[in-house]
Amino acid sequence: MKRTRETKAIDGNAGSEAWTVEVREDPARVDAAQWDALAENSASATPFMRHAYLAALHESASAVPATGWSPQFLTIERSGRLVAACPLYLKSHSYGEYVFDWAWADAYERNGLRYYPKLLAAVPFTPVPGARLLAADGRARGILLRAMRQLAEQNDLSSAHVLFLDDDDRATAESAGWMLRSTVQFHWTNRAPQPYADFAEFLATLQRDKRKKIQQERRYVREAGVEFQVRLGTQIAPADWDFFYRCYTATYRAHRSTPYLTRNFFERMARSMPEHWLLFTARRAGVAIATSLIALDPRRGHAYGRYWGALEAVNCLHFEACYYQPLAWCIEHGYARFEGGAQGEHKMARGLLPVRTYSAHWLGDARFADAVQHFLEREGAGVESYVSELDERNPFKPAP
Repeated sequence: MKRTRETKAIDGNAGSEAWTVEVREDPARVDAAQWDALAENSASATPFMRHAYLAALHESASAVPATGWSPQFLTIERSGRLVAACPLYLKSHSYGEYVFDWAWADAYERNGLRYYPKLLAAVPFTPVPGARLLAADGRARGILLRAMRQLAEQNDLSSAHVLFLDDDDRATAESAGWMLRSTVQFHWTNRAPQPYADFAEFLATLQRDKRKKIQQERRYVREAGVEFQVRLGTQIAPADWDFFYRCYTATYRAHRSTPYLTRNFFERMARSMPEHWLLFTARRAGVAIATSLIALDPRRGHAYGRYWGALEAVNCLHFEACYYQPLAWCIEHGYARFEGGAQGEHKMARGLLPVRTYSAHWLGDARFADAVQHFLEREGAGVESYVSELDERNPFKPAP
């Protein structure tokens, strides 16, 4: 990768305001305080864009060149201050992204072209929508996106992608001529302006068949003798993290796959971001049998379903650990939103409603860009139809 430090004039004229563009292979080389200030400047800030989270992915050997994620963090400074930045990676595959472009890569290969490596702006292994182009203002955001495209062109890369971007990023990408792609996730939103008093009141707002099904599923778990231990932040002891990781890896093994995240990553999370984690541990006869790890944004009242694993099979335990326990906790603590993660239409019957998420894509080959644009138009129409169909299956009672 060409990664020379460049200083340019924004308008290209003598005396114009200058900015410095750099590509950094180690997140630690970016000033953490300035990065976090940019992240918090966004209306859609999440804990996953904090410098500590991204640095832990790198330092724990989770997102590194050996696993196909080569950091190329893009930064723009003005007068020595960071005004724009994004977590950028050179990718040698498409694993851990949750926006699937395998068919594009296959088409390139069939035509004797190289799709990988590609340039990717994303939070590794984290399909949570939010700001990806951190910027002090709209102008800096546009310059950052332009610098990303120039980096791809200078290094003869097939493409550049921005995943799970927010509305500001999407508007910038669309204005710059990038192709937009949408998919669907399922999120729960607390009632407003009067939040639910408890889980029972939330259940009462669901249609009768949905409510009865949830009650039945919860009963299965209770009758199996399962109880839950809830630990928050620094209450989560090293032994709890160890058991969680055992469950986490067991889930991957069950699917004949390899875990994306190392044990050291979670050790770093416990040390640097403890306030952002909530752990549910399922126990039967006093023995731990399953865990569900939830990420939290206490400042904004948002929760994110992240990882789950079980060592024993219990009917409906997954639903209890991953949805009902977290939702009851969110209601009790006045949280506004719970995001259930990528895909999963089954979440809708449990009160999580469809939400559109977006990605932006630039392809260097004009022929393939045209073909992909036509594909995205057809796919987008299908997504639109799918969302309309889901809206007709709303699990909540009609408003009186």
